[in-house]
Amino acid sequence: MTRRILLVTTDQQRYDALACNGGRIARTPAVDGLAAAGIRFERAHPQSVVCMPSRSTILTGQYPRTHGVWMNGVPLDPDAPSVAAVLHAAGYRTALVGKAHFEPFLDPFGRFRENTTDPDPRPELRGFEHFETATHTPLGPLHYARWMQAEHPDELGGFYRVLDGRLEVNGEGGGDTGAPQVAHNPVPREHYHTDWVADRTIAWLDTLDDDDVWFVWMSFPDPHHPWDPPAAELGRVPWRDLDLPPGYPLDRAEREAAIDARPRHWRLWYDGEWVANYEAPPDWVPATLTPDQVREIDAATHVENELIDEACGRVLSHIERRGWADTTDVIFTTDHGEFQGDHGFLFKGPYHVDALLRVPLVWRPAPAVGLPPAVVTRPVGHLDIAPTLCAIAGVEPPPFMQGRPLPVDDADAEERGFERVLTEWDSEHWAGDVHARTIHRDGFTCTVYEPGTVHDGTEGELYDHAVDPLQRVNLWDDPARRSLRDDLVADLRASLPPAGAPRRRPAAPV
Repeated sequence: MTRRILLVTTDQQRYDALACNGGRIARTPAVDGLAAAGIRFERAHPQSVVCMPSRSTILTGQYPRTHGVWMNGVPLDPDAPSVAAVLHAAGYRTALVGKAHFEPFLDPFGRFRENTTDPDPRPELRGFEHFETATHTPLGPLHYARWMQAEHPDELGGFYRVLDGRLEVNGEGGGDTGAPQVAHNPVPREHYHTDWVADRTIAWLDTLDDDDVWFVWMSFPDPHHPWDPPAAELGRVPWRDLDLPPGYPLDRAEREAAIDARPRHWRLWYDGEWVANYEAPPDWVPATLTPDQVREIDAATHVENELIDEACGRVLSHIERRGWADTTDVIFTTDHGEFQGDHGFLFKGPYHVDALLRVPLVWRPAPAVGLPPAVVTRPVGHLDIAPTLCAIAGVEPPPFMQGRPLPVDDADAEERGFERVLTEWDSEHWAGDVHARTIHRDGFTCTVYEPGTVHDGTEGELYDHAVDPLQRVNLWDDPARRSLRDDLVADLRASLPPAGAPRRRPAAPV
């Protein structure tokens, strides 16, 4: 049997965004249904908690230190390996619809093919014969932006303007609470990028013959900030009715004591003295975040999560109408998480805690295969997705891939040695450089900070998820955990592959 493949990614979505993962706010019946019929992974980690490196890992099946996209703004080599190219060579029709971001968005000189205004649809790119792009804004050269500019120019001003006049990320507040990067957007739902991505995916599927085999990567820009979903949909989740998320420490003294027990870059950002990520607004200070702002951002995020789930449901229904449902594998994940108030922060950065590090991952194998539903508790990573796509297609994963096909249950995971998952962060810019290396194993997350301008190589973090699921207590300096810490650090260093050389330089901020 030949199996078709739908890979769905979101952007900056938390593990607990989904009801099947314990989420209590957004209604996500489409993805919950995939999880109930398929395999849900409880401990899936990206190999980077920022967009470009993580997406490049999903495409290549490689660590950031191998594919070379070690921070946002570093373009993936045009000749980098691609799972789409492998599947296309095996006879698959291939498409990417939505957010790609293997190359920088800030590209005013048109250096990167991903952002060019070539004919629509574009010629084959990275193994995708159809490449139709969108991001969070209706401005710029990508396909969604060009469609909005041509068809609905009067609606462009309702979106939050992410970039200010200095080409920096804007931290201006909006909405009801003055929360950063929140806007009440009057755009009709049917013109918002979530439905556009689903519509264009369906349109491409309808260019195929019934007996075609296909791989489509459907990539939603949400729920990544800015938080500006269609205003008419905000009534789904009234922010004033929400409880604060469990990860937000309401007591300021408790919150700041936990921050001070972590490496120094935590407090530096909290106080607005340092920003480690170009996507975090440089003029926003986390210490100013209010409980009501957390509630409003939480509500807008979950509105976006519901819209994504409904868009997925439409595409799945269309696949069923085409007669492909029984032979289609569906994988749903995101590139990394979002603080969303946890620990008193928003956005993302070199902070390897579950808000950013633990991501949703659901794989519903083609029903005709007959695999029973399962929950996998052992750790897996994004670099395991590309080999899984190859295995689904009946293609041997090529040697360039550094992951393995995902396990189908815990027994399979144990037999094949899924014991640890690794994540890296490297950033170098005007504020200084940070280099984090993380291992999750046996219910512990351990992070080493390599020497840089912020850390001297002695700082780190160690969390015991069994007794501290909210990661409030850093055990790095606990004498009783020294042996465990040393063992995890040694395992981390032994498990990371050698870094590639020479290191490619950033070409843009993001």
